[in-house]
Amino acid sequence: MTIELWGIGTPRTFRPIWVLEEVGTPYAIRAIGPRTGETQTADFTALNRKQKVPFLSDRQVRLSESLAICRYLIEAFPVAGIWRPETLEERTKLDEWCCYIYGELDETALYVMRRHRDLAHIFGDAPAALTSSREYLVRQLAILADGLDPAATIMPQGFSLADILLISCLDWAKSYDVGLPGSLDRYRAKIAERPAYQRAMNKNYVMKASDHGTS
Repeated sequence: MTIELWGIGTPRTFRPIWVLEEVGTPYAIRAIGPRTGETQTADFTALNRKQKVPFLSDRQVRLSESLAICRYLIEAFPVAGIWRPETLEERTKLDEWCCYIYGELDETALYVMRRHRDLAHIFGDAPAALTSSREYLVRQLAILADGLDPAATIMPQGFSLADILLISCLDWAKSYDVGLPGSLDRYRAKIAERPAYQRAMNKNYVMKASDHGTS
């Protein structure tokens, strides 16, 4: 076993755990959480000066950022269950979706909500920022719902990194009591039937509850 993954308990740590469960390669989870002080230790800082999770180590490979980690794992351990692009057009179309989901749903909306909701004691109360980011998220979800077949996947070729990113954001939105349009909710429910998704949910969130508490 050469793969070690640090971090549990957030949508961003969930993504690489899900990919690892999909590809089936052995790995070890180092169950540290954000905002617990564990990322500020000397040992972890020596691995990752950003002091952030998730963080992956695989022999000489050291990676932070959930999108980069997931992309690495999908390419390093190819399996039939996760579609991988082969042409320039396919790669750039997948990149377009991943950039949109990460940039507009995760960073621009959901993480702003996290900062001024869950982490208000650090970043401060900002009711206007919370309201505007929630409204922005709702608009983006409506755009997605308008063009997504709930019985399909984002890429017509099959289940891919884009679905992993989007589902993690939809779960995050639901945890903040943001209602999903019907087609997105049905799409989320269909993907959530995947056994690897269910195992990853258990490892990312149930482990968090037992190891770190639910606060």
